[in-house]
Amino acid sequence: MSQVSLVEGRSFCVSGSSGDIGAGAGQGLVVKDTRFLDHLELRVDGESLEPMAVQSLGPHAATFVTRRPPRHGLADSTLLVVRRRYVGGGMVEDITLENLSSDAVDVTLTLTADTDFAGLFDVKEGHLDRLRAQDITVSMDQTALRLHVEGADPRGLEISGTGAYTVFQHGMVWRLSLAARGTTTVTVRVVPSFRNIPLPTPYHHGVARLESEPAKEHRRWRERSPVVRSGDPRLDALVVNSTGDLAGLRIEDPKHPRRVLLAAGAPWFMTVFGRDSLLTSWMLLPLDPRVARSTLEVLAQDQGRLVDPRTEEEPGRILHEVRSGLTEEPGGEEDTVYYGTVDATPLFVMLAGELLRWGGPETDMRALRRHVDRALSWIEDYGDADGDGFVEYERATDRGLVNQGWKDSFDGITFDSGAIAETPLALAEVQGYVYAALVAGARIADTARDGERARELRSRAADLKRRFNDRFWLPDRGHYALALDADKRPVDSLASNMGHCLWTGIVDEEHAGQTASALMSPEMFSGFGIRSLSSKAGAYNPMSYHNGSVWPHDNAIVAAGLRRYGFASEANRVALALLDAADSFEGHLPELFCGFGRDEFEVPVPYPTSCSPQAWAAAAPLLLLRTLLGLEVDAPAGVVHVDPKVPESLLPLSVEQLHVGGQLLGVQVEQAGWRTTGLTPPLRVEPGVSGPTTEGLQPAAMWPEAAKR
Repeated sequence: MSQVSLVEGRSFCVSGSSGDIGAGAGQGLVVKDTRFLDHLELRVDGESLEPMAVQSLGPHAATFVTRRPPRHGLADSTLLVVRRRYVGGGMVEDITLENLSSDAVDVTLTLTADTDFAGLFDVKEGHLDRLRAQDITVSMDQTALRLHVEGADPRGLEISGTGAYTVFQHGMVWRLSLAARGTTTVTVRVVPSFRNIPLPTPYHHGVARLESEPAKEHRRWRERSPVVRSGDPRLDALVVNSTGDLAGLRIEDPKHPRRVLLAAGAPWFMTVFGRDSLLTSWMLLPLDPRVARSTLEVLAQDQGRLVDPRTEEEPGRILHEVRSGLTEEPGGEEDTVYYGTVDATPLFVMLAGELLRWGGPETDMRALRRHVDRALSWIEDYGDADGDGFVEYERATDRGLVNQGWKDSFDGITFDSGAIAETPLALAEVQGYVYAALVAGARIADTARDGERARELRSRAADLKRRFNDRFWLPDRGHYALALDADKRPVDSLASNMGHCLWTGIVDEEHAGQTASALMSPEMFSGFGIRSLSSKAGAYNPMSYHNGSVWPHDNAIVAAGLRRYGFASEANRVALALLDAADSFEGHLPELFCGFGRDEFEVPVPYPTSCSPQAWAAAAPLLLLRTLLGLEVDAPAGVVHVDPKVPESLLPLSVEQLHVGGQLLGVQVEQAGWRTTGLTPPLRVEPGVSGPTTEGLQPAAMWPEAAKR
């Protein structure tokens, strides 16, 4: 394990396997988008530590097992050094030295530390030259080393310890005596400050680390997570690892601490993202519907109110991201909101409708309905700026994102020739999101007994579906256009985006078969997942961010879309491919990986700056489970549809603790059939459309005793 990432809320730390923080890519302690440590090194008697093992204590903590190198002339080391690191509101580290020899020893322990107070994206993009000119002041006393930088938003760092130590300009030194077979422990605290106010720590003196609030919250999260037992232990492990990754990405709304939502991903996106947070919340509905409610509430409170080209705010628009860090203007707010995204607003309405279907309280829907209506107004008034019936985007200033869908790199939308498509652009998947938002809005209007509004929205949805299939379908190519460009020409490259159109239901049945075939074609399916762009496209690059890489969240959505239109076998191929990919990433799914074919490399090639953990990638296995089980919920109607289509290699499959309408659902699937447990009135289970449970088996059937209930 060359790098170790720990994450807790808005804090994360990336280090080497010895625990030291150094020159490795992206290493450091980052809190709220500012790097507070870019160097941390522990030495014993002037020598660097040799790493032996890293053991996880949870997403927020790890144990680094190291040793002092063997003394000259000796084969083995006799000094064990164990570093137990806990991240959250900064960092705490307990350092234990154990003398394994039969003689007493004197040891000098030296910790050196430094910071550049770099902004997160300066770190990511390597733009650090201007930071070296910052006037960082260093001060110290007998208890602590302090570093500070002035500016519009002052930042500071204090490093202190326990025991008898000496502070110097670059760190601190302990001179320790260890008895034969003896041990000693010192603790180091790293406390960041914003505007001269130290961040509170969840790790308090006298409280066992395992009883800290992060540790308890992670246990609660795991205890309520779905429990999977299958014929392939890799699936079981993937779900456990994914829910653990998600636990570390939980962040609280500072204005409403009981609201818990998910940061987009570590290390680069430890903040609220409209699109990412909404899609992650959708995938997490079987684990914790409260995350969806919190996400909707948090995004609603910052919903656009006015037109501001600088931030791309517009009335009713849902934000793209919230960022913290050094601001350029004195007196500026610590958190800044940017609205430049085309898809968060319809996804907001989609999630509100889905939360209603999963049993969201009617009181929540009443509170959200005003925001849903404002979002639907943005779609009509601002999203469709030219009035052609499709939602498109174009940045308001040259500081905004050029592309504002999920493929938001500057070259993310290209023609089959490789030419970059010019904005304004109407993306295929965004029209699907808008279609689903209109359907969801109609459902919400139904609950408010506003029949006229519901009929209007359903009529708009039907009209959009008709026009989309007329304008985006490319009959000579057998797939949908990626987008319409500034001149309303179809952007003709074959891309994964149209799989989202299957997911939202905007695809006409007559085109579904060709769409599925195109997605599963050799140029799209790498063997480890569906590529973001066809290998035959002019812009294809398997090592690019959006032009040929494989994204797990994208694949999970495409698999759900394939299943929606009855292509269970194809959906299962995608699920099994991702399971194979996760096996190469130590049982986790990263943000993305390179799109090389399985015939080129036996294991997937990592993407260099991929986030891991990343929220929608970690949530993807939960959406895959939902797809395998054919699980659809309509709590207002009292119906839970279950229709398992499970690959034989995963049988028997048992999934417990699926959170549905305030109850816990269990589903057990074997070759002979399936059954459910846990639901009581007013909810009832109804089989979905019958079909083979596995390849070559008879149509899925409930076990007889289950069918009688």
